Amino acid sequence: MSVLPFPRTNLAFALADDHGAPGGAQDPDDTCVAADPGPEVDGAWAASTTSTSAASAARLRAMVDQHFDAVWRSLRRLGAAPADLDDCAQQVFMIASRRIDTIQEGSERAFLLRTAVNVAAHAARTQRRRREVPSEEEQGLPPRTDPSPAPDEIVEHRRQLALLDALLATLPDDLRVVLVLFELEELSTQEIAAMLAIPMGTVASRLRRAREAFSRAAARKVQRPQGGQS
Repeated sequence: MSVLPFPRTNLAFALADDHGAPGGAQDPDDTCVAADPGPEVDGAWAASTTSTSAASAARLRAMVDQHFDAVWRSLRRLGAAPADLDDCAQQVFMIASRRIDTIQEGSERAFLLRTAVNVAAHAARTQRRRREVPSEEEQGLPPRTDPSPAPDEIVEHRRQLALLDALLATLPDDLRVVLVLFELEELSTQEIAAMLAIPMGTVASRLRRAREAFSRAAARKVQRPQGGQS
C-alpha cells in the first residue's frame, strides 16, 4: 500500500466513472492513506471532464495512475508548500483533462511535468505573498515507497526531506527547476530544453550553476552546527 498525501485512485475512478469507462474493483495496491477531500473534489473533476470521451477518460485515468507520483514529487521539490500540494496536484490533472486532445501520445509525462513547473511557480508566488511557514509536521512526510518503515527510518527520512527542501529553497527558481527535472526526475537536457522552450546550452549552464549553488548551500549547512553537537 502506498502512502500518498492525495487520494490518487479517487481521481482516477472519478475520471473513469464520469464517462462510464470500466473501472472494476479498486486495486488494493493503489490505495492511498489520506484524508478524504470531500465530495467537492469529485464534483470538480466531474465538471472538468463532462465533455471528454470514454477513450479520453481512460487515458486520463492511465495518466493519473502512471504519473501521479512524479507530479506530486515535482510539485514538492519545485517549491509548492506542503499545505498546497493536494490542490496543486489536482490542478495539474485538471489542466490535462481540459487539454487531453492536444497531448501527443507518448508525451504525457513531459506535459504533466511542464504543467507542474508552472503550477508550482504560481503556488510559490502565492505562498511568498502569504508568508506562510509550514509546520514541522508538514515539512516531514513518511516514505511513500516503503509500506512498513521502522520509526527510526521515518525520522531519518523526514530529516533528509527537510534538508533537501531547505537546500532547494535557496536556489533561484530558474536553477531550481532545471536541477529538479534533471537530478530528481531524470529528464535529459534535451527533454528539459524542449519542455521549458530554452536552448540546450542554457539548460547546461543553469544545471552547472544549480549544482554549484546547491553544493555551496550544503556546505554551509554542514558548517553551521560547529561548536555544538553534530
